[in-house]
Amino acid sequence: MKYEIRKNPLFSACGLNCGLCPRFYTVGTSRCPGCAGEGFSDVHPACGMLSCCQRKGLEYCFLCEEFPCKKYDGVDLTDSFITHQNQFKDMEKAIQMGIDAYEAELNDKVNILQELLTNYDDGRRKGFFCLAVNLLDLADVSLIMIELKSESGKINNEAEQQTLLKKKAKLAVQLFQSLAEKKGIVLKLRK
Repeated sequence: MKYEIRKNPLFSACGLNCGLCPRFYTVGTSRCPGCAGEGFSDVHPACGMLSCCQRKGLEYCFLCEEFPCKKYDGVDLTDSFITHQNQFKDMEKAIQMGIDAYEAELNDKVNILQELLTNYDDGRRKGFFCLAVNLLDLADVSLIMIELKSESGKINNEAEQQTLLKKKAKLAVQLFQSLAEKKGIVLKLRK
């Protein structure tokens, strides 16, 4: 099915934060452009929730009188590439804050995630960082970023860069893991 391109593919019609999904940052044919982003139909030829929204002329499922419908039964119990743990919480937040404010907060999280992937990923942390930024509050993630930046030193050569990157990645994981444990959040996908 061909979908109409959505205004903001980073927050899906069904309430997932596509801009915080590892597949959004994948290079190659398995890259997902976000919910009804350019080329979405090539990666996801069928999506019942998006089809339903677009048929009804809605941008988000939570705008529907029937929300949550039977399509949501059990949807938050398991994860795919992206966590579904905060799916309902994030939709409720979008309703309470207003979609523009929620999208602004999501964009801040996306920017932080991009910084983590650029400066703190040793090649094995993309999924972990996506989960951490998705599940933790923006204020907490922002504080960790301040601490990470203060701990990062200057580097002079390429060999030191590789060693430093591994140290920075390890520190980032420790900080996120410690905070998640304090909040009672498990930073693992539920398959």
